[in-house]
Amino acid sequence: MQGSLPPEAQEKLEELQNLQETAQNVSEQKQSSETALNEAQTALTTLEEIDGDSKMYREVGELLIETDYESAKDDLEEKVENLEVRVEQLTKQETRVQEKFESLQEELQQMLQGGAGGAGPMGPGGA
Repeated sequence: MQGSLPPEAQEKLEELQNLQETAQNVSEQKQSSETALNEAQTALTTLEEIDGDSKMYREVGELLIETDYESAKDDLEEKVENLEVRVEQLTKQETRVQEKFESLQEELQQMLQGGAGGAGPMGPGGA
């Protein structure tokens, strides 16, 4: 039976593999966004502990450009907000992909069990 899956089952299997790849990508994006969020939150916390008159620089590509306290704080706050939204979106997407994966997995199992001689709800291996 291994090499002779019905076309519908083969289709579901391919869809499952694609979903697994999507889940991996979403997970990597989420992890990357969470890391960036943590770094931005740490920078914001550190910034709030420094004197507003201190000289500050921001990294722009390979350069350090002087900036003022308020600009640095505003930019970091905006970055934190954007990253929080991004992490939330990725979490929801991750959940949707996982639910779809589990649903397809069930469909494929039922398809394969149903095609294995009509064992019915008793499942495989009745004899």
